[in-house]
Amino acid sequence: MNDLKGKAVLITGASTGIGAGCARALGALGARVAVHYNSSRSAADEVVADIVKSGGDAFALQGDLRQSAHCERVVTEAATRWGRLDVLINNAGSMVPRVPVTEITDELFDEIINLNVRSTLMCTKHAVGHMKDGGSIINLTSVAARTGGGPGAMLYAGSKGYISVATKAMARELVSRNIRVNAVAPGVIQTPLHDKFSTPQQLEALRQGIPMGRVGTVDECVGAFIYLASAQLSSYVTGQVIEVNGGQFMP
Repeated sequence: MNDLKGKAVLITGASTGIGAGCARALGALGARVAVHYNSSRSAADEVVADIVKSGGDAFALQGDLRQSAHCERVVTEAATRWGRLDVLINNAGSMVPRVPVTEITDELFDEIINLNVRSTLMCTKHAVGHMKDGGSIINLTSVAARTGGGPGAMLYAGSKGYISVATKAMARELVSRNIRVNAVAPGVIQTPLHDKFSTPQQLEALRQGIPMGRVGTVDECVGAFIYLASAQLSSYVTGQVIEVNGGQFMP
């Protein structure tokens, strides 16, 4: 597989977790990677340094993707760097706090929707015009979109459900531009998101419901993104959600 060499890739939320894993892996395959971050500048710089050390080309760019203007700027900066975009990975997002439905506020609703939905839609909107020869858009959803998520995760699960459905609509709309749109739905993966929002007891309860008997790792998610980014591997795949969850959910 060599078709990712030289491809221009933008990964949002790429300073840590799954985004960082994808950035390092695609960089090692010869892709040119724009590593987006919001507040984790030093972590983003480390990802860039690792890619450069492996012989790749990368740079970091900052933006608060809860704001549409920042989405446009980040996409434009990445596309300007290389004159085009070939792959967009919409990875930015978060759970924010776990809150029961009786405690949801307008502010919390706006925060989660802006983080998980607005960022994906607006980055996609502005990336399409830079995908001159077609390309691949990969959205990050979650097993929570299928199961409703754990306690207090209703807003997060709902936002990811929106992404799963929107992925199919995007795929139908953009196929005429030779742009494939798919999504990856990780299950319980050991990332900073769970470090921040899940207690050890909650993680253990989730682990017990996984047939493989363990929590997944970032590296175990990366292959799905590489597969969808590569036309050599997935040129006839669009509108799909790839579940990476150790058997936790089997559609």
